[in-house]
Amino acid sequence: MAENNGAQASVGEIQTDAPHAEEPAAAAAAAAAAATAATKTKGNGEKSAAASASSKTGAQKGEAADYVVKTAKGTRDYGPEQMAIRKRVFNIIETIFKKHGAVTIDTPTFELREILAGKYGEDSKLIFDLADQGGELCSLRYDLTVPFARYLAMTGTTKIKRYQIAKVYRRDKPRMTKGRYREFYQCDFDIAGDYDAMIPDVEVLRIVYEIISSLDLGEFVIKVNHRKILDGVFEVCGVPKKKFRGACSCVDKLDKMPWEDVRKEMIEEKGLKPEVADKIGEFVQLKGTEELVEKLKGMDKVLKNKFARMGLQDMELLFTYTKLFGIHDRVSFDLSLARGLDYYTGLIYECVLTSEQALLEAVPSLDGDAAATAAAATEEGSTAAANQEEPSCVGVGSISGGGRYDGLVGLYSGNQVPCVGVSIGIERVFSILEAKEFAKIQEAKAKGEVYVVRKRETEVYVASAEKNMTGERIQLCASLWDAGIKAEVPYKKNPKMLDQMQYCEGEGIPLAIIIGSRELANGEVSLRVVATREQVAVKREDLVEEIRKQLAKL
Repeated sequence: MAENNGAQASVGEIQTDAPHAEEPAAAAAAAAAAATAATKTKGNGEKSAAASASSKTGAQKGEAADYVVKTAKGTRDYGPEQMAIRKRVFNIIETIFKKHGAVTIDTPTFELREILAGKYGEDSKLIFDLADQGGELCSLRYDLTVPFARYLAMTGTTKIKRYQIAKVYRRDKPRMTKGRYREFYQCDFDIAGDYDAMIPDVEVLRIVYEIISSLDLGEFVIKVNHRKILDGVFEVCGVPKKKFRGACSCVDKLDKMPWEDVRKEMIEEKGLKPEVADKIGEFVQLKGTEELVEKLKGMDKVLKNKFARMGLQDMELLFTYTKLFGIHDRVSFDLSLARGLDYYTGLIYECVLTSEQALLEAVPSLDGDAAATAAAATEEGSTAAANQEEPSCVGVGSISGGGRYDGLVGLYSGNQVPCVGVSIGIERVFSILEAKEFAKIQEAKAKGEVYVVRKRETEVYVASAEKNMTGERIQLCASLWDAGIKAEVPYKKNPKMLDQMQYCEGEGIPLAIIIGSRELANGEVSLRVVATREQVAVKREDLVEEIRKQLAKL
């Protein structure tokens, strides 16, 4: 379709500058291309050839574009209901970040290409490279961690507890119902600085625990492992050192692929011997808590390996601190956890939902479109796929992940700054919450009730029961704004009372002020609780105080 757009633009220019055209052959070719596009469009029954003959004609008022109007692959729009949920989630996460003493920073959406290169292992192929504009070669940021490390190196910062909530970009295969997009938000929390072992690391795990608990997503487990233990296991199993990262990337796929497929990839693609892969398979099936640490310490080959020994010492400390931080029952030592990014050097972790809430029915999204069909349309790049494919469930997998990366800052400045952090996969969280909200709507509808997702924060609606009250409504609403009350006023001069009340109910506005000639004569208003329809007369001078009292009760 992009070719069609380009052809039409050329025709538009030629038609405008016809008296001075110096390249008739180019004009003819462009016109022919436009005619072909118009014929194709007409053949599809979407509009007439005249509507797409040129950009000049196509730009006329009221005529549709000659291409499919949709969001780019792996992206989506968010309506008011969806944004209300997102804002609520962001507020919860940001409040917890601040509670733990973090400050926020911001970094550019794109970075120099060499800043990002070589930091993401096999996932480097997912980086969006920008076209050369005659200057520096740049790429869209893949995550917020590498730009943070670059920021530390540039500013010379050696200690900071920071959070950042911003969009990142990955040229991945989208799976919309699973919350996997090409453009998405990450909510990152990181602690930079040289501190005693495992204390900052476990505080980060505590933050994950608080966020997932506060969002009420169901049961979950925080899986932990250690890169040094993984490297020690690989060495004990006979993996050549130069193939450690390749073996690690294979293990990282165990949450998506069965062991048989991972084993096959290790042998056929990574060049490991079958007996080496089998030994790795024995280790990556192990999981537990302190007892697994003791089990590994009881294996002579593991204990004699310096990498594994260092990692096991950290894990012993970790489980001591998880008890003190009150999260011990949520943490599982899982040797199948690898996290494929190259910059991790110590503890690594992921949070995974374990309850059935992690696997929800695919339901239409809150804006009325089917989330499942939107996913199919995005993956296939066509509206036909949207009408034909409908996945049966929403399963989001890991909803947060992170680890320790002590060597990343040194790659940019030469000065090592130890860091540990976590990223919350907000889009995956949102996929679950959106489905849950829609389920509540359907449940209420089945009972003959109404469940409203509040799109706006309006607290009071200023209504009138009689005609010719426009000025009085506006003045009253302005006085509420001056008092810091979130208020709305109808834009029609003489709105119907029923329409005004139905608006309040439909939008979830809790209170309504009703004025009429009698109320004005008495220097008062009627204050109504919309949900119960209880109504009381309030003196104008007491109105703001009474509104606040009523809001406090709701």
